[in-house]
Amino acid sequence: MEIQQMKAILEGLLFASGDEGITVKQLSNILEITEASVHTILEELKYDYENRERGIMLMHSHGAYHLTTKPEHSKFYQKFIETPHPTRMSQAALETLAIIAYQQPITRTEIEEIRGVKSDRPVQTLVARMLIEEVGRKDSIGRPILFGTSKEFLTFFGLTSLEDLPPLPEGQSNSELEEEADLFFERFNEQFKDDEPSN
Repeated sequence: MEIQQMKAILEGLLFASGDEGITVKQLSNILEITEASVHTILEELKYDYENRERGIMLMHSHGAYHLTTKPEHSKFYQKFIETPHPTRMSQAALETLAIIAYQQPITRTEIEEIRGVKSDRPVQTLVARMLIEEVGRKDSIGRPILFGTSKEFLTFFGLTSLEDLPPLPEGQSNSELEEEADLFFERFNEQFKDDEPSN
């Protein structure tokens, strides 16, 4: 495998790893190259991001590498956060929200085990919309973030407390429970679809 190809794959792995990042050892195992080679490629990527007009940078924190935005562009990201977003949520965000609502507190990894797919973006979307929030850290290896629903979640869905959530049938698998919960939230989301102008 050529160095440029490995560099592209490594960059993709950094992106896919999200906020948690990925270690040199993990990259070494995945790419089947030495850790020294991984360090060399990481240094090249770091140089690329620092010496060109790029919007991201390479960060090293708590033994893992991850991609992040550049601080000098922060005012634009703030504008983006403050810009109103369409109320309608994606199916992935609805599924993720349903899981968190009924299984909270829950980590992103646990969400992914239930959904069967990576859930970085849906979680980020829900955090950005303030429907979920960090509620602590799990007492396990790496102390992953625990997520739970917020006060804004209750307001958005017209609930006074989590006890107002409809009970899920017992004796069902995770996927069936997820489907039941997802249908509940989708009913609320449908009202916003109906309010949108047709093309």
